Order: sequence, then C-alpha cells, then structure tokens
Amino acid sequence: MPSGKSAQSGFTYLYVLMLIALIGMGLGAAGSVWRTEAQRAREAELLHIGGQYRQAIRSYYELDPAQPRLPRSLDELLEDDRRPDIVRHLRRAWRDPMTGDEFALIRTPDTQGIVGVASRSTERPFKKAGFTPANEAFSGAASYADWRFVFIPPASTPPPGQPSP
Repeated sequence: MPSGKSAQSGFTYLYVLMLIALIGMGLGAAGSVWRTEAQRAREAELLHIGGQYRQAIRSYYELDPAQPRLPRSLDELLEDDRRPDIVRHLRRAWRDPMTGDEFALIRTPDTQGIVGVASRSTERPFKKAGFTPANEAFSGAASYADWRFVFIPPASTPPPGQPSP
C-alpha cells in the first residue's frame, strides 16, 4: 500500500547538500587566490617603502658634502636640523607591510649610523627574480628578512694633496 510519499523524497535534500559543498570549495579556492594577491600587494609595497628609506638615507648622507654622515635615528630622517630650515628626507616613518611592526634597522658595524632597513618577516617571498638593479641582491632570497634596503656610502677619498689612509 502506498504511504502517500513519493519515491523521490530526499533527493532535494541531497542536491542542496552537494550545492553547499560546491560553494564551499569555490569559496576556499577564492580565499586562497585572495590571500596570494594580498601578499603580492604587500610585497610591492615593501619594495616601494624600502626604496623610500634607502633614498632618504642617501639624501641625508649627501646633504652636506663637506661632512657626510649617516643618520643615527629615524627621527633625523623625518626632521633634519643641520640646516637653518628643517629638511625632511622621509615624509613619515612607515611600518613594515609584511608584519605591521617597525622595520629592523641596519646599522654600521661601529653603530654610529643607520645604513638601511629590513623586514622582520620570515615568510617566503613570491617574487624571486625580475628586480630593479638597486634590488638585484633580493633574487632567490629565502625570506623577506633577507630583503635588506641598504645605502652603501661611497668610499671616502682624501682631499687633494693629502695621502690616503
């Protein structure tokens, strides 16, 4: 005797469950793509900001050709008072886009000045090649911490008529 239920009951429920599973897999794949794109954008931002720090240190060093020196703190890059009017080599102190924290400062061996900055992130970079000539040393780096944005002062030459050290 028929019970009044059709033989197809429950198929709609299975169809909805499969549809939810497919939507979940699609959202998982989209999330993975979004995460990758966000990391690539932060990489590009790190390259830009690191270049800004390198340029600011170079500008600070070259401001007084008679007595070139490196900045002792990031505050000196923000407000350089070696001239009558304040010179701003860096517009603002940026944070590391990879960690959200402050950059690690790279100092000279005698700790008298800052020559560069580096990220503290130990993540592996996506970008492995195709860097600008200033960043060519970043090729094949194992982590973002290996991307060191350093200004190397030119070798000091003695004034004419004086022996070299």
